[in-house]
Amino acid sequence: MLTLRRANERGTSRTDWLDSRHTFSFGEYHHPQHMNFGPLRVINEDVVAGGGGFAPHPHRDMEIVTYPLSGALEHKDSLGTGSIIRPGEIQRMSAGTGIVHSEFNASKTDPVHFLQIWIIPSETGHAPSYEQKMVDADAVRNKFARIASSDPLPSEIRIRQDAEIWAARFDGEEEAVHNLQPGRKLWLHVARGDVEVGGERLGAGDAAAIMDEENILIRARAPSEVLLFDVA
Repeated sequence: MLTLRRANERGTSRTDWLDSRHTFSFGEYHHPQHMNFGPLRVINEDVVAGGGGFAPHPHRDMEIVTYPLSGALEHKDSLGTGSIIRPGEIQRMSAGTGIVHSEFNASKTDPVHFLQIWIIPSETGHAPSYEQKMVDADAVRNKFARIASSDPLPSEIRIRQDAEIWAARFDGEEEAVHNLQPGRKLWLHVARGDVEVGGERLGAGDAAAIMDEENILIRARAPSEVLLFDVA
């Protein structure tokens, strides 16, 4: 079963430096039918103007994953971590018992475009932590590769939840299959491009909930980038 969530149906937040689209309820945007997908709580697509950013603010008991699409994002937190994350990388901050962080566009002139993903942890009370890794470009080229899990390989980030994130970057008219284990469900998010799944065309920002399927075939119609969230 496939249920679509179109890009233009998402909630929005706009300021003079931020254009944000909310797949699920977030901040002042509230939609009772779109609160979460299992432990997947937030997918925000953010564009931050040059020089803009989120001033220091606290988080607690949340797995926060950042996935850049273009530009560069500067991160600082109360653990003493300072880094810049760019396309081709993935960042995970486990808020745990509490952390304060800031995120600013690393450029004064060019925008930064990224996805921020929140996953509810399976357990609370852990010490906060931070991780940033390169995504293996060859592993995700025209096929899906896992980039995050609760039991990660050296190339993957760790998340404290029975959840996996898979990514694929399609060069053009390619296709890839993702297999689902019994009892699992899938949230598909098109980061960019044009794909077909279950007879439906999806463009940038479109998403689909997929349940009660053994596998799913994604056909790219143009250069595209897709994330899959495989959850119980």
